Amino acid sequence: MGRPKVSDPEVRRRILDVALDLFAAKGFDATGVQEIVSKAGVTKGALYHYFASKDEILFEIYGRVFGRELESLERILAQGHDPDRTLREVVVDLVVLTAAGAKESAVFAKGGRSDSPHWQALEEQWRHYQERFRAIVREGQQAGSFATQASPEVVSWSVFGFTNSMHTWYRPGGSKSPADIGAELAELILSGLKR
Repeated sequence: MGRPKVSDPEVRRRILDVALDLFAAKGFDATGVQEIVSKAGVTKGALYHYFASKDEILFEIYGRVFGRELESLERILAQGHDPDRTLREVVVDLVVLTAAGAKESAVFAKGGRSDSPHWQALEEQWRHYQERFRAIVREGQQAGSFATQASPEVVSWSVFGFTNSMHTWYRPGGSKSPADIGAELAELILSGLKR
């Protein structure tokens, strides 16, 4: 009988951080397990102690992003504000969260995907976020607060396209904070929805 494996949260975090850096810079497919373990200063055995595969590391990264975004969205929706204020807060929040997780956004934008069953659960989270976002627009249109010339789908893809590309141009410490950028985007979207 061998000794039981001991988990070290620091080692797990280091593997995730290194993988995130590599996936963001090179893409998921172009990053090998050996590269991750070399840069993390661990063995392959250590990596496989914490993650069953490279795919599982990707799921963890995406899961953190989607989890934060969904949790924040639900918190805003629970406040019960009118669609105008709710949409404004959601857009600002999404920009702020995306800026804070710029590397994760880069990984997502570079298209790391998997055929694993875990991927279906992540896609379901993403669809849920999209539908909750679109429901805010739909509610405003049904109440007569928002014009109907743009569908909820087009409005949502406008916002998601903006946030999904932030990793290519946003720089921390720039002249505008993420909240300022989010407020400008929200104003642009809401101006387009005004009757």
